[in-house]
Amino acid sequence: MTPTQLRAFASVVRLGSVKAAAGELHVSEAAVSMHVAQLRKELGDVLFTRTASGLAFSPGGLRLASRAVEILGLQDRTVREVSQAGHGRRVLRIGSSTLFAEHAAPGLIELFAGRAKDLDVELSVRPRAEFPALLAGRTVDVAIGSAAATPVEAVTELEFLRYEIVAVARPDHPLARHPLGAEQPRRLSWCLGPSAVENDGAVPEMLRRLAIPEQQQQIFQSHAAALEEVKRTDGVALALRFAVAGDLAARRLVTLEGPGLRAQGRWAALALPKEHQTPATAELLRFITTPRATQAMVRGAGVHVGRFRPAVHVTLWS
Repeated sequence: MTPTQLRAFASVVRLGSVKAAAGELHVSEAAVSMHVAQLRKELGDVLFTRTASGLAFSPGGLRLASRAVEILGLQDRTVREVSQAGHGRRVLRIGSSTLFAEHAAPGLIELFAGRAKDLDVELSVRPRAEFPALLAGRTVDVAIGSAAATPVEAVTELEFLRYEIVAVARPDHPLARHPLGAEQPRRLSWCLGPSAVENDGAVPEMLRRLAIPEQQQQIFQSHAAALEEVKRTDGVALALRFAVAGDLAARRLVTLEGPGLRAQGRWAALALPKEHQTPATAELLRFITTPRATQAMVRGAGVHVGRFRPAVHVTLWS
């Protein structure tokens, strides 16, 4: 049983087809089928069969899938830890929603990483729905995004910060002086950051409740870029109140009032159960609820990636 065989089988289980697994692994379907056949022969189990509705897995196949994720995760983690030990460095990998990554992560990471000279922090932006799989596969150590409506099995969730989303426009916007009716938001031009295209979180939930047509939505590369567009045009945006506090105080932006134009959100940190956490993960979970951490996260509209400490690495995933 080799890591290559396990990786191929784990991909088949997760994606539901040999073809999809081959595409993800950048190999031929024949190669994936060969790896599965070798596992079947070694373990004496059919693992899965093809049906009209897709793949049907045997009990042994499902057990192998669970073990494969653990084994591959531990392998990757061991390789990484050996390399880090050789260089005297530790790495904490954080997966994050786009809203948290842009506005709150910079301050948190800068303060947390600055407490340990041997710690590097890697930040990647991932969909909230992928967090459990990323944690199970040890792709990330901590995942941060909107709090789940229901508990996630085999994952520790720590809620640490509540925030408010508001609709904003420039002060001389034609609709800035009066509350909007229920239909008016649907006719406005909305300038939105990348969080608008996610499935979970306060921003997409607000857009769904307001029933904003897609043709009225402009998606910008960042939330900051969307706000700059709003300052120059008759567009409106959804923004974190703490992130635009300075613009509101200086009257560069104003909040729009009306049904559905404000919402509360909650951020939570997800990790594996305590016995499977790395020391850096456990320390971040303790630190993230402290007043110092809260102050660092809400002190402004975020820091540009180029101003991160050298120990912090950022990867954006589409």
